[in-house]
Amino acid sequence: MTATLLLLLKSAVGIIILAIGMDSTRGDLIYLWRRPGLLLRSLLAMYVLVPLAAFALVKVLTLPPAVEVGLLVLAVSAGAPLLPRKLMRIGDGAYTFSLVVTSSLLAIVLVPAWLWLLGSQFDNPPDLAPARVAWVLAKSFFLPLAAGMLIRGLFPAFAQRVSGWLIGAAGVVLTLSALVLMGLHWDLLLEARWAGVLTLAALITLALAIGHWLGGPTEDDRTALAIACSTRHLGIAVLVASAMPGPRTAVIVAVYILTSALISIPYLHWRRRVSARMATASNPTTP
Repeated sequence: MTATLLLLLKSAVGIIILAIGMDSTRGDLIYLWRRPGLLLRSLLAMYVLVPLAAFALVKVLTLPPAVEVGLLVLAVSAGAPLLPRKLMRIGDGAYTFSLVVTSSLLAIVLVPAWLWLLGSQFDNPPDLAPARVAWVLAKSFFLPLAAGMLIRGLFPAFAQRVSGWLIGAAGVVLTLSALVLMGLHWDLLLEARWAGVLTLAALITLALAIGHWLGGPTEDDRTALAIACSTRHLGIAVLVASAMPGPRTAVIVAVYILTSALISIPYLHWRRRVSARMATASNPTTP
């Protein structure tokens, strides 16, 4: 059952990525590459500061082993293929899309490197060579992304009409799979206890703060990077969880999905209100 739920999680992520490709253009790819300062700050936040924050939490707090491993797995699984959906109505989407693609490319090398560096924290460290990560990303991220962009190029009206529906339906499957996975292994949640859930919430909050701090001065970029830091690459996280014995890490990933939504949604509402106020101030209506 756990394997089936993990497959559903992966499939839902793949469908969302397909829909993201249907809603993006080739010009969006190079947005971040033309802005080296923003690129470096984005990578520093996602690939250095967030993993270090998770490592610090593991060292400072006394946590169940499953929570420790889950925190580290999520922290090193940088990249956010679900990001554009969360940032709907924030900015023009070019930065978010470019960030998704760039972070997924770098994950091929950086995820195995972080797992190797943090290997002493795992009883059975996962053996994930860059070639394996590249293969998983190729079939679970880049292939559906390219397919979505191809569909957009051939049938733009259809892509625009269907992409939102696909994201919504896949999002429901993702959430339900996470809930069932948690219900199936409720005893592991008792083992994690409130301290584990609160630590996950602390990591998400720290990630939001790191991205918010380094994403400026443009307010939309600040919001995008904050959400990117708090939304880990679930495809990679599930891959790492699948490579480890038992369902514990997979359950922590499921808890993270729901906790991330509970924390990031209020942040997004606040940022949208800020964006709306700034837009009103810059374009005041005349009576």
